[in-house]
Amino acid sequence: MTTAAAIVVPAATKHTATFIFLHGLGDTGAGWSSISENFRLRRKFDECTFIFPHAPRMPVDLNMGMRMPSWFNLYTLSEMDTREDESGMLSSVEKVHGIIQEQIEKGINSERIILGGFSQGGAVALLSGLTCKHKLGGIAALSTWLPLSKKIASMTQDANKETCIFQAHGEMDGVVKFKWGEDTKAILQEKLHQPVEWHSYPDLDHSADPQEIMDMERWMQKIIADQA
Repeated sequence: MTTAAAIVVPAATKHTATFIFLHGLGDTGAGWSSISENFRLRRKFDECTFIFPHAPRMPVDLNMGMRMPSWFNLYTLSEMDTREDESGMLSSVEKVHGIIQEQIEKGINSERIILGGFSQGGAVALLSGLTCKHKLGGIAALSTWLPLSKKIASMTQDANKETCIFQAHGEMDGVVKFKWGEDTKAILQEKLHQPVEWHSYPDLDHSADPQEIMDMERWMQKIIADQA
């Protein structure tokens, strides 16, 4: 995957930072590009290019083999760490690492690259960020879970062992269970010793709301301003 397979919103001023965000199952990059539009209207992160990649279409077992945009095959959402499509996950990770490398080759400091995602895209963002050889500015994980959790400790690169993770989850989530978010936070903090900024939303289901985006914005601002 290259940025050609993505919606790219160029920086409004000199490009010094990049935000890469991965959509959820069945969606496309267009489903999240409104984030950048909102920032542009309010003159936030003008120095940041926003990249919203599109997942390839593939049959998904969870949805009776129907073809749809998906970062990897999903078999079940009943348990967090059973029967995972490891090869599919790692294929998507490789593609995300390719986008990161493209940005670095364009002169962007890797510590001014933020990687994020929602649901299935958030799972890929976590896996991609933790296994990236380049030090990232941060990882945003919305309504998601940590894949390959039984082996992730051996896969994590030294470069990102202290990278801050913004994690947010709705307590009413009926798709990716809220407990999965809590379990992910516990693994990140207690097993991997990652710094996590955790936010939960009592009335939120499997979606994002303005408060969550505002919380993420404040977190992004700290990273981009600190690295200016």
